[in-house]
Amino acid sequence: MSPELIEVKYALDTFYFLICGVLVMWMAAGFTMLESGLVRTKSTTEILTKNVALYSIACVMYLVMGYAIMYGGSTGGYLPDVWFGNIISNSSAEEVIASNGDTYYSGASDFFFQVVFVATAMSIVSGAVAERMKLWSFLLFAIILTGFIYPMQGMWKWGGGFLDAAGFQDFAGSGVVHLCGATAAIAGVILLGARKGKYTADGKVNAIPGSNLPLAAIGMFILWMGWFGFNGGSELKVSDVGEANAVADIFVNTNAAAAAGLLAALVTSQLLFNKADLTMAINGALAGLVAITAEPLAWTAGYASIIGAIGGVLVVFSILAMDKIKIDDPVGAISVHGVVGIWGLLAVCLSGNEDATLMGQLTGIVVILAWTFVTSMIAWFIIKSVIGIRVTEQAETDGVDASECGLAAYPEFTK
Repeated sequence: MSPELIEVKYALDTFYFLICGVLVMWMAAGFTMLESGLVRTKSTTEILTKNVALYSIACVMYLVMGYAIMYGGSTGGYLPDVWFGNIISNSSAEEVIASNGDTYYSGASDFFFQVVFVATAMSIVSGAVAERMKLWSFLLFAIILTGFIYPMQGMWKWGGGFLDAAGFQDFAGSGVVHLCGATAAIAGVILLGARKGKYTADGKVNAIPGSNLPLAAIGMFILWMGWFGFNGGSELKVSDVGEANAVADIFVNTNAAAAAGLLAALVTSQLLFNKADLTMAINGALAGLVAITAEPLAWTAGYASIIGAIGGVLVVFSILAMDKIKIDDPVGAISVHGVVGIWGLLAVCLSGNEDATLMGQLTGIVVILAWTFVTSMIAWFIIKSVIGIRVTEQAETDGVDASECGLAAYPEFTK
């Protein structure tokens, strides 16, 4: 391969990686819109503040230590060789040419792509604890998750750690990103408790409608679009025929799974409630996306649709089951990213991926669940003991916008 061709391929793959990172970064807007549409008017400013702040915290903490933990090497496969520091390193033109194409994107583009992933994991937590958590307690936890909890389990798989050696397969993060975020969320919700009035003493569930369903629907489409970068970028390169075809297949499968997930959830809601529930349809699309993320390449589009459709059905029943056990999740994040994340990881065994085994997938699921739940529970408990995690009953009644931010998102409207 000529030096000129190597340089062109390097530039193309780096550019592709960066553009996919931009798409994933745009998912932060999707989460922000989705969550602000599914909470009440009086809680909108705080959910917006949480999302813009958590993204910034993720960027800082991943630069300071998260990226070093995750990709600085692990001699034994369990603990990182590096804990702190900026390890971003670009290759020179001479090094790229000498690699004969094996170095196919810049180190800085890799960091950028990875940092927007950790922000996605933290965004999952935001919606699940909405409307009753103290803002600064949430942001303190964001520091811990993005700087330590997420990078450790990420290193065990994507950093060449023991989960990777055990054969655990997770192409773009149904486990590393989505299950991790959902598990951190459920630990917080258990300590936090349900919103006031969500459940009656006799176990009845009171629905608390969101304030802006058009905004929630727009948020879903933004996430759907961003997911093409999430899954497509995880192929890492696009500069030859085989890789270009693989990326195209990933885009098609990702889209098919989302569409099938939405339709399956919509039909399921009609059968269960005799109504076409928009919120269930939205979560069905996201469930299809989460389900296909663990393996978006090995399927045909038809099978990808089936995987997404099963995710769409699962998410409806999971949301109902969470309410039965009084796990109050205003946006359905635990069901979408946790329950369906597990389904996506198990489904890899059916995909034709020759490296996937049931034992390997179960090992990854159990390790991510156990690590994230225990460390998150410890972190949430310490924060609760020191400064508290829940606003006062009066502040919740008035709306956390007033108590936590001092601003109303819709000042012309009454509560």
